[in-house]
Amino acid sequence: MFFRQAGVYHTNYVADRALFPVAADRWIIAMILALGVAAPFLFSSLYLSSYLLPWLVWTAGALGLNLILGWAGQFHLGYAAIMGIGAYATVHANRFGVPWEFSIVIGGVSAAVIGSCFAFAALRVKGLYLALSTLALQFVMDWTISHVPAISGGTQATLQAPDIRVLGQPIVSDAGLYYVALVWCVLVTLFMLNLRRTALGRALVAVREKDFAAAVIGVNSFYFKLVAFSTSSFIGGVSGAILIGTFYHAVTPEQFSVDVSIQVLAMVIVISWGAARFGFSLSIEALAHLPQALYGALIISFLLVEPLGLGKIYKNVRDYLLVWPFGYVKK
Repeated sequence: MFFRQAGVYHTNYVADRALFPVAADRWIIAMILALGVAAPFLFSSLYLSSYLLPWLVWTAGALGLNLILGWAGQFHLGYAAIMGIGAYATVHANRFGVPWEFSIVIGGVSAAVIGSCFAFAALRVKGLYLALSTLALQFVMDWTISHVPAISGGTQATLQAPDIRVLGQPIVSDAGLYYVALVWCVLVTLFMLNLRRTALGRALVAVREKDFAAAVIGVNSFYFKLVAFSTSSFIGGVSGAILIGTFYHAVTPEQFSVDVSIQVLAMVIVISWGAARFGFSLSIEALAHLPQALYGALIISFLLVEPLGLGKIYKNVRDYLLVWPFGYVKK
């Protein structure tokens, strides 16, 4: 079998702490990475820049959000604003002559600082109140960015993003911009994979499961939640900056609102095709709201069936195949 591991056991800590102890997982990751590196030679320039590139950037942003939701167990409904802060800070720093490599760090730090400031107040509450507190961050930043001309130039202004320069060399080709997004996505992925092997990751898991129980064993839950918010905000800020530099090439206040994302646009396209294919007659207003309704249905379905998401479903299938077809896997 593809996932065969029956009879193989770890006898030392090095093997037990490996990122991918199952050989099949290593092969899958290697093939995905090879496909990602070879993508500019396999796909057209339009497909590369319109689909794969934003998918990589949003994957990195989603991993950053998962640091709060999945690891620390805290709601965050203002992540688009965090990405917008990083995007605007990076563009302004670059326009003032700061090299692009340092500009994205400035964008990430700016997002981390502002995100941490909101976290100080938001982390005093839990559950729905925490979600509303982070949603307030989204609305406050939307208003600030739109109504402060020094940041955005005004509600209808478009701020042109300078070209990306790595080590002084301009990156203007579609393949070059794609590799910038790919490198960032790989870095964030490696960080998240190694997080579970660190003291920070174990502390976040303890806080997520029972914060008061974690406090009993000496884990400062507020401190680690704050670290999760600041680190996640840094990743989101850099992701927003890279999204602007590689995909949009200009930043506007509407790009990082709650209801605007590449995922929503992709879902509208899919649903519109399905309606035309099967003969359904839907109005423009209905098509515009169907993605949100479908997202809500998916969220509810996963919460009821598998709260840990697609990753847990893959793990369940893999664990079953590890010892299939022996009967002792059935309970």
